[in-house]
Amino acid sequence: MSTAWIQPYLEALRAERDAADNTLLNYHRDLTHFMEHCTRRKFNSETVTRADIEDYLIGLEAVGLKPSTRARRLSSIRGLFHFAFTEGWRGDDPSALIRGPKPAQRLPKTMSEADVEKLLQAAPQTGRNRAESARNTCLMELLYATGLRVTELVSLPVSATRGDPAMILIRGKGGRERMVPLSDPARDALASWLTIRDQAEEEAHIKKRHPSSPYLFPSRSKQGHLTRVQFHGLVKSIAAAAGLNPAEVSPHTLRHAFATHLLANGADLRAIQTLLGHANVATTEIYTHVIEERLKALVLNRHPLASKLNP
Repeated sequence: MSTAWIQPYLEALRAERDAADNTLLNYHRDLTHFMEHCTRRKFNSETVTRADIEDYLIGLEAVGLKPSTRARRLSSIRGLFHFAFTEGWRGDDPSALIRGPKPAQRLPKTMSEADVEKLLQAAPQTGRNRAESARNTCLMELLYATGLRVTELVSLPVSATRGDPAMILIRGKGGRERMVPLSDPARDALASWLTIRDQAEEEAHIKKRHPSSPYLFPSRSKQGHLTRVQFHGLVKSIAAAAGLNPAEVSPHTLRHAFATHLLANGADLRAIQTLLGHANVATTEIYTHVIEERLKALVLNRHPLASKLNP
């Protein structure tokens, strides 16, 4: 089965939906896997049927893939065949009526306010020099103050942070823009990092005569800024320095902590939706379940009748 349809489809996703690089990589991986399956079964793009696609999905379940992974694979396939139909490459969409597995709802992992405080206190003590220490502090303070996605944070334009802003403009998924407020500690950390960053950029420009980086957190990576992988490893090292289990701490954990702590302290769910950049409030509602689970655990473990409630 030809893979010729994949690249035009991915290019359309990038152009029309401003899809992130990681999203495109996942789609490419999923569709390539499906195409290889079809090639082994001697199907082709123009004649593959609904039954063929369902057979593929059954095979994924048989080898133990999680419902969420199978649902994502089906979503990729649906997108491709819908695109092929609208482009006139096929006269039908064989995937249109296929129902995918319903992923089990998983409560997001989060952190206590005390553990977050340990993490923030450890950040200034990490790094090989004063510049890295200031950068690490800025990264962690911004992440917890705003709940940004990792990509949004590491690719943040430095222009968005000039002038000691109380709020910064974020361009998130699908090109949607939102404003997020900065806490006082985050503003202080940002000001300290900008001073060191700008001085380093100016010195590098004089020595090597290369243009200044447009990013708040520049690096020598292909993207020109700190990468997701680099930041993920950085958070793990800061967690270890804070005496926390690195396996239980990640950038996404801090994003969940941001939302959970806001909700626990009385923030409106719609406000949290806006701050997180969720397109649908249903995505944000999962945090209400986190609070419910914490309250349930509190009653079962701390109530005077706990031994009777939880024999």
